[in-house]
Amino acid sequence: MTLVADQAEQAAEDFVERFGAIRDEVSKFIVGQQRLMEDVLAAVVCGGHVLLEGVPGLGKTALVHSIAEALHLEFRRIQFTPDLLPADIVGTQVLVDRQGHRALEFAPGPVFCNVLLADEINRATPKTQSALLETMQERSVTVAGQTHRLGAPFFVLATQNPIEQDGTYPLPEAQLDRFFFKLLVEMPSHDEFSEILNRTGGATRPEIRPVAGGEDILRMGATLRETPIDQTVQDFLVRVVRATHPQSEDAPDDVRRFVRHGASPRGAQAMLAASRARALLAGRYHVSRDDVAAVAVPALRHRILLSFEGEADGVRTDEVVRSVLESLG
Repeated sequence: MTLVADQAEQAAEDFVERFGAIRDEVSKFIVGQQRLMEDVLAAVVCGGHVLLEGVPGLGKTALVHSIAEALHLEFRRIQFTPDLLPADIVGTQVLVDRQGHRALEFAPGPVFCNVLLADEINRATPKTQSALLETMQERSVTVAGQTHRLGAPFFVLATQNPIEQDGTYPLPEAQLDRFFFKLLVEMPSHDEFSEILNRTGGATRPEIRPVAGGEDILRMGATLRETPIDQTVQDFLVRVVRATHPQSEDAPDDVRRFVRHGASPRGAQAMLAASRARALLAGRYHVSRDDVAAVAVPALRHRILLSFEGEADGVRTDEVVRSVLESLG
């Protein structure tokens, strides 16, 4: 085995070991939700943002808090409300007095951190929601013509409630596309309910200690980018994304009938990174078609726009993605 191969194998082993340490630490407080937890962590090490959707009380905020505690990173939380302004998020210019000389200086907002919890993001107006666009894509903030860089790593973990409609604003498609994954938080089982009560109803709370830092996350991301993918597997990934467009020759009948616009190239980029993470966690240093298929739904469900007929018939984008996967074998 060559030196390069040895180094690649060691990097893959380090990735799995560090990922497992973070997951095990978060599991001290979070009950069940194993796939959800792994998907959030996969997005984090891939350098992506996550949108968590679920009814209140299912532990969305607790999951983000637990991940932040397991990572030795700066954490901030923003509670989104209708009266929140863009300057409340990114920061603003303030007048300061420096030894008798007055000048405008930039006062950083809460986005200047490593882990940002955007709680109930759909309660803010579209203008305020769009204030996150530059930070999510460029990792920077521009105020009064001056660009201020955010630290690395930086990722947004946002939550939203799909039930309440009063006082909420749907996220713009451009912002949805910036989220690496959209994950649905499900109701726990009977046994998981009991364990939740056992962990939260006692006199002590499980203690989560930091087991990874920013350099670890960046190093894990570098390992992912070096994980090989065969051209035939990459071609399959591209065909999956293109088949979500009704104009594509590979589009199944459900797409042609119910979809107005398909997924963007960002969806393909998310699938590539996430499938690499899934391959490493499965003990393989190469990506398979099964890896691609496994990450397609969370990576594409929020990037597909239904037609009027699709919305009227109550079609879910998850069903559309599964129809694409079935049609491509």
